[in-house]
Amino acid sequence: MTACPLTWLYAPGDRPRVVAKALVSGADVVVIDLEDAVAPDRKAYAREATAELLSQPQPVPVHVRVNALDSPLVPADLWAVAHLPGVSGLRLPKVTSAEQISRIAETLGRTPPLYALLETAVGIEHAYAIASAHPSLRGISLGEADLRADLGARGDAGLDWSRSRVIVAARAAGLPPPAQSIHPDIRDLEGLAASCAHGRALGFLGRAAIHPRQLPVIESAYLPTEQELEQAETIIKAAATEHGAQALQDGTFIDAAVVTAAHRTLSLARRR
Repeated sequence: MTACPLTWLYAPGDRPRVVAKALVSGADVVVIDLEDAVAPDRKAYAREATAELLSQPQPVPVHVRVNALDSPLVPADLWAVAHLPGVSGLRLPKVTSAEQISRIAETLGRTPPLYALLETAVGIEHAYAIASAHPSLRGISLGEADLRADLGARGDAGLDWSRSRVIVAARAAGLPPPAQSIHPDIRDLEGLAASCAHGRALGFLGRAAIHPRQLPVIESAYLPTEQELEQAETIIKAAATEHGAQALQDGTFIDAAVVTAAHRTLSLARRR
């Protein structure tokens, strides 16, 4: 996987042609969905088609989102795909407790990285416990559609506390910054860009998508600007020649945390 994945493209597991297009879309990670994007009478086919595809390594990292953890379909999903050579990660929907993560990791034994989706008020309340549940867990993120329904939240601002809670929990557990949840209107690229800018300000890194046309907007929103890149280079050069905290001519105060952020900016810029 690329060092700093920014785009995660979902594709329904029961539509192999759509999955094939996703694999060459330029997304950093393709997420084959066995859950919300698949009708109940197509679940078995989606699982079989996904297992057949992922029996071979793929050209890009591929995650599989299994069915909700309270679904009777989950054991079959996990055993069908967890140990296949084409699987780079398992995405676990509607996680509400650390015990769910530990149980899955211990039951599967050798497992690809696990990623927890928090989609309920209970999941948000247990965010840090989930994020630190098991070494196999490599990331957490929000499922905003279900969370919005659970909370009765209206508008974007209604979810900002939950977003910040998940970002803090991830970082406190030593996990990467979470990716944003999907923007559901695939035609609203202007709204997507504005939402990404807001997410970036909160501390997210990258975003899930449901259509390839969303990928360039997400990547552009999360890549550093030329001004940010120039500032990062200035900070790192100054830190290499001076000792201790200091201030640049523009008033920017430099300490270890600022230098770490500058290195992160340069790492993202290398994707260009």
